[in-house]
Amino acid sequence: MQLDREIVERLLERWPVARLVTLGRDGRPHVVPIVFARHGGHLWSPVDAKPKAARELARVRNVRTRPEVSVLLDHYDADWTMLWWLRVDGRASAVEAGDPTSQGSLELVASALRAKYPQYASVQLFRGKPLLLRIAIEQMRSWCAGPEAARAASEGVLER
Repeated sequence: MQLDREIVERLLERWPVARLVTLGRDGRPHVVPIVFARHGGHLWSPVDAKPKAARELARVRNVRTRPEVSVLLDHYDADWTMLWWLRVDGRASAVEAGDPTSQGSLELVASALRAKYPQYASVQLFRGKPLLLRIAIEQMRSWCAGPEAARAASEGVLER
């Protein structure tokens, strides 16, 4: 059973964490948890100031060479009648401050991220020069175990 479009829209607006899948140069998948916000029809994920490796992150390197990505939002429960997932497939690009393709939207995206994640009141949003991954949505697929799972997904995002 698929999630209703209304539930999908709310999940994309409010669900707090997702898994980003990029492809390395060798074709191997690279999966990391991300925070994200939706703005202008795209998903945006910052390279924020939480501790990371000193060099360019693998997800950024991967996107620069192979832009095909998937983003997975999901909910696991010991009661398998409550399971659901939403997968967004798209093309990603690394967007830096001053990038002409961002068309001034980085400030709006930063505001959306700060509004969604109160943690950014105490954690710097960006490490130095702002860098975000912009994911253009190409298709979405979803699944839920049944009406109870769909209701729980809907209620879960309403509580956030």
